[in-house]
Amino acid sequence: MKCRLVKVGELSGKSASVYSIVFNNKEETLLDQFIRECIISFKNETKDIVKRLKTIGSRTGARTHFFKEFEGEPGDGVCALYDKPGSNLRLYCIRYGTQILVVGSGGPKNKTIRAFQEDKKLKNENYFLRWLSSQITERIRGKDITFINDGFDLKGNLEFEINEK
Repeated sequence: MKCRLVKVGELSGKSASVYSIVFNNKEETLLDQFIRECIISFKNETKDIVKRLKTIGSRTGARTHFFKEFEGEPGDGVCALYDKPGSNLRLYCIRYGTQILVVGSGGPKNKTIRAFQEDKKLKNENYFLRWLSSQITERIRGKDITFINDGFDLKGNLEFEINEK
């Protein structure tokens, strides 16, 4: 299976570029999937998260206070975006400073669990982004991916082979 990073034009703007992930040349991104899965049961929170992403792209950039940081390994940039502290939904992302945000997926975090690892879907979404972050980092170090446009965009080999186990 393959995945690739794609820029989400309708969310990107003068303050940040927002990317998401597509699998096997499909059209639907992980962000699209997240919205489709959550919009019925968590309509207001889903709308607020999309609004927050638009604000990040057009006005504020990916400021630290929008995210719950350190949701991955030290230094990998994996974090969770939520509309308000204490909300149900978590959207896992990888931050590259304030100018680039790679948006994965996520879902509702049940109030009865203490950590995302106790929820299979959240754990899978989080661990996928950890893996992807390590792949992107490796390619940046090898100069297969570079930052362009004053750090607002990624250029290079943005397609990744996923070895399923």
